[in-house]
Amino acid sequence: MALLCSSIRTKIACPSSVQWFFKNGALLYRDCGQKGEPIDLRGSNLPSGGENDGEFWIDLPVDDDARNDVITGDLESAELYVHVKPAFGGTFTDIAMWIFCPFNGAATLKIGLVTIPMTKIGQHVGDWEHYTLRVSNFTGELWQVFFSEHSGGRWVDASDLEFIEGNRPVVYSSKHGHASFPHPGTYLQGSAKLGIGVRNDVARSKYYVNSSIKYQLVAAEYLGDGVVTEPCWLQYMREWGPNIVYDSRSEIDKILDHLPFFVRFSVENLVDLFPTELYGEEGPTGPKEKYNWVGDEIC
Repeated sequence: MALLCSSIRTKIACPSSVQWFFKNGALLYRDCGQKGEPIDLRGSNLPSGGENDGEFWIDLPVDDDARNDVITGDLESAELYVHVKPAFGGTFTDIAMWIFCPFNGAATLKIGLVTIPMTKIGQHVGDWEHYTLRVSNFTGELWQVFFSEHSGGRWVDASDLEFIEGNRPVVYSSKHGHASFPHPGTYLQGSAKLGIGVRNDVARSKYYVNSSIKYQLVAAEYLGDGVVTEPCWLQYMREWGPNIVYDSRSEIDKILDHLPFFVRFSVENLVDLFPTELYGEEGPTGPKEKYNWVGDEIC
């Protein structure tokens, strides 16, 4: 198993277990406008199955102190949720490792040499990210690792990974955004050629989750029905956070007004280079609702 290394310097927007999230006040809402309903530890009162119809979503506690605690997360309770599936007709086995974060922190913009931390843009409740270990069924060796990066990702060969303690690959999780990368550094989501976009800062940190110890097998459908008991919350196909709409264009416009004259692009062209996530955040869905849950990993 891999070591998931968080890039945070202080405990803000940390991962947690799903059970910790429920226990500490997460609420289930319905579109009809009723009050939020507490969620039991197993998630058994969450609507099960179906598809994401927008009728239900999960949100943070109403109480300010409880809300702030959940936003911080709880690294000590965090664990990886494991989904095992065959790949390429059984030539490989893919071990998808899902991590849950109660909160996704604000984005940091990069425009040329200028770095601008945002206050709210990029924030959302209930972040799910993953990486996938691809193991050869002929040799039992790690072949590749898929690093998810927001809505995309990439495969990296085992020879290009960092390892500790012999054969354990290191997966770096970006500050606030939780995208995964194979090495420390700054990765730009936007136009790398122009140096404009959202920064994903990745660094070594004393905060990490040891997935060889902190994990739970949640699904392995190929073994047959009932062999692995899937948790109730895994069947929740709706959103793990509310929809948020930002007035991001006005905030970006104010920033651009203070940029040097040598930035020659119009405001409209510059804004178009930023990822669409800046303009609003839909509540993310859980692992089973993701495109890569069934079949081979796609990037």
